[in-house]
Amino acid sequence: MHRFFVDVSTDGIDEICITGDDVAHIVKVLRLKEDDEITVCDSDGRDCVCSISSVSKNEVKAWILRREDAGTEPPVKITLYQGVAKGDKLETVVQKSVELGAVKIVPVAMKRSVTQIKDPQKKQLRMQKIAQEAAKQCRRAIIPQVDEVLSFAKAMETIKGFDLKLLPYEDEKTQSIKTVLKNNTRAKNICIFIGPEGGFAPEEISLAREHGLETVSMGPRILRTETAPLAAITAVMYELGDW
Repeated sequence: MHRFFVDVSTDGIDEICITGDDVAHIVKVLRLKEDDEITVCDSDGRDCVCSISSVSKNEVKAWILRREDAGTEPPVKITLYQGVAKGDKLETVVQKSVELGAVKIVPVAMKRSVTQIKDPQKKQLRMQKIAQEAAKQCRRAIIPQVDEVLSFAKAMETIKGFDLKLLPYEDEKTQSIKTVLKNNTRAKNICIFIGPEGGFAPEEISLAREHGLETVSMGPRILRTETAPLAAITAVMYELGDW
């Protein structure tokens, strides 16, 4: 069943109104019409099975037939802080991180980033769209948030509330991500920092440790910047999530 998101609660209402780009997709691409059924996810993360009641140029309305728990959100909330990477690597990371269960992605400009985001707002809008499409595809109950790019120092100011703070680091030789996760089985709100193509600068590692991040090893092989976040999220989902 086709899946759409609305940024409103459905408590106390019987009909949902869909607007924006989804209207054209429903009408022109999917060619759905009255009485066709769709799934609409509300702002409370619930799935509403609906029957289309009316279709117009600017909106699609649908009667709510029943509400269900989507059952697709993991028990741990993972925020990924991803070092800015060149080309379309960042977009790939956003897409796959959403599929794996991350709730938020924050691009971070680091000292060894080999590229800069010239138009942060435009890039953020594009990545948010990618996150939305990925959320639809994998049947998430929410659309994970993608923030505008932060500096490394600014990113450090945003991590106070996490239960567990991980930083995979190629020079960490004694502490594995497996060990840290097994020692933190009650962690529910986790952040992961991933470096860019050039890795972390020594001063970034020092600052990260000052802010409570634990440097961890993910094995003897050096992973690419677009591979490392997916491996780290997978490890968390295996040990603490719904796998």
